[in-house]
Amino acid sequence: MKIAAVCGSFHRKEIEAMLEHALDEANKHSIEIVEVIWVPGSMEVPLALNRVIADYDGAICLGIIEKGETLHGSAMGNAVIKSVVDLQLAHNKPIGLGIIGPGAEVHHIEPRLEPHARAAVNAVYCHESDVGISFNNSNIIAKS
Repeated sequence: MKIAAVCGSFHRKEIEAMLEHALDEANKHSIEIVEVIWVPGSMEVPLALNRVIADYDGAICLGIIEKGETLHGSAMGNAVIKSVVDLQLAHNKPIGLGIIGPGAEVHHIEPRLEPHARAAVNAVYCHESDVGISFNNSNIIAKS
């Protein structure tokens, strides 16, 4: 399975760490992340996904939407998530959402990097595998 990763670069150091976790998780499931696309931030993720999703079996997106002084982050997060879901349905391909937030405070970010990155890959994997997958406390459990 070949997928793309669309990454917001506003928090570049943190997203690079997420990408490493995603690559590790993808390797466990024989998923190849063949293209990494960097965009300025999470708001630009849907357009980049729309441009590449037809070329791959699926995609993941990685980003961070911090809590701000206003509701801008929440509005942005809602728009991004809705757009990603709409793209999944329009293309009938899985897109793993690895965006931390909206509303993430600084102390929330570090502990969420790895679980969000791995969950994004697992979301793609569970749609493409022959086994059903359920998530229980961030562990993957194969269903029979």
